Amino acid sequence: MGNVEEREYADRNHDPAAEVVDLCRDLVRIDTSNYGDDSGPGERKAAEHVAALLDEVGIDCEVVEGAPGRTSLVARWGGIEGDALLLHGHLDVVPAAAEDWTHDPFAGEIADGYLWGRGTVDMKDFDAMLLSVVRARVRSGRVPERPIVLAFTADEEAGGHQGAEVIVRDRPDLLEGCTEAVGEVGGFTTTVRGQRIYLIEAAEKGMAWMRLRARGTAGHGSMVNHDNAVTELAGAVARIGAHRWPVRLTPAMEVLLASVAQLAGTEATPENAEALVEEFESSTRMLGAVIRNTVNPTMLQAGYKVNVIPTEATAHVDGRFLPGYEDEFFATLDELCGPHVTREFISHQQPWESPTQGRLMDAMTRSILAEDPDGIVAPYLMSGGTDAKHFRRLGMSSYGFAPLRLPADLDFGSLFHGVDERVPVDALEFGARVFDRFLDEV
Repeated sequence: MGNVEEREYADRNHDPAAEVVDLCRDLVRIDTSNYGDDSGPGERKAAEHVAALLDEVGIDCEVVEGAPGRTSLVARWGGIEGDALLLHGHLDVVPAAAEDWTHDPFAGEIADGYLWGRGTVDMKDFDAMLLSVVRARVRSGRVPERPIVLAFTADEEAGGHQGAEVIVRDRPDLLEGCTEAVGEVGGFTTTVRGQRIYLIEAAEKGMAWMRLRARGTAGHGSMVNHDNAVTELAGAVARIGAHRWPVRLTPAMEVLLASVAQLAGTEATPENAEALVEEFESSTRMLGAVIRNTVNPTMLQAGYKVNVIPTEATAHVDGRFLPGYEDEFFATLDELCGPHVTREFISHQQPWESPTQGRLMDAMTRSILAEDPDGIVAPYLMSGGTDAKHFRRLGMSSYGFAPLRLPADLDFGSLFHGVDERVPVDALEFGARVFDRFLDEV
């Protein structure tokens, strides 16, 4: 190669944003749909792809499998002294019905300035950013002084029981020395009164996926029956779905709403919290779920013939409870269920909350403002769940930081697990640059 070509080649290989879009496209094209019942293709192919990308720059991975095909990867990189930082992504995605999408969800198409496909919002965008930054830094010799553990897990979309939980339970040695963790669902923008606010995940609701069950007396559908399991269950489900949970402000949301209140010329209180959440416009639905507990009925099952009253009826509900409010949540839920409906856990995971100030928050804030000096950075509480719930069992504080500068009119929250999931190409490149700066700061 000539001198100009050599410089261009070096620039591409040292630029953290140079290959992030292509890496994300390649990951999207590997179908890792997780149906929650081990019926999907599994994560093995994606894990092998990621392992090859890391091996190419001299980083060795260790494979952990919770079950055949449910493959996670863990690697060590960076310095050897001091406490380690865990950077974790996941390889699985929720299913997608191609007929509902504008672009094939597993084609990785680029159109209208966006990369379309399942996982572009959750979570292959972060995987691509992380891989792009690590590969560029290795090639340019910019290895962090702090020890870094890289983890790419299976099964996050079904609670992490075949992924992060297996690593924490069976191979905690792979995470030795990790005191802090950074993963997904944070660092993206929302816009309030024309001002970009970068939301850093500093807390998560707890998760209670539950099966409700009512039992009664079976009989002929034409006869009077005052012990009908379907009626009992339907009443409980209706009460749960209609219940209005009270506003409860946790530390992370107090800080975030105070930032919004300042823009709105007021003060944040529990009484005006809902009005302040409305200021987020496109993110209102997502953030409206983190100022209160929530329970949503999601599945119903009963009976096998129209003229037979069944002995049993079941329902599934997705419950999410705020840090510090678990007792209130379950006491209220039991009242709503009533004495004749029982509940059992499908998955029960605790909420968590990390400090809204400190080394990592400062590093994330500085790295964002270096690329976007006009932005505001604030913590928030996330309504969904991530693998952080598992990793925190080993004593780590956790944050979500997948930085994306987004258009003000993009309803980003609706794209999580939604139809036509997509991310702006320039947002991926922005995120890679920010994350590169972040590794200089930690």
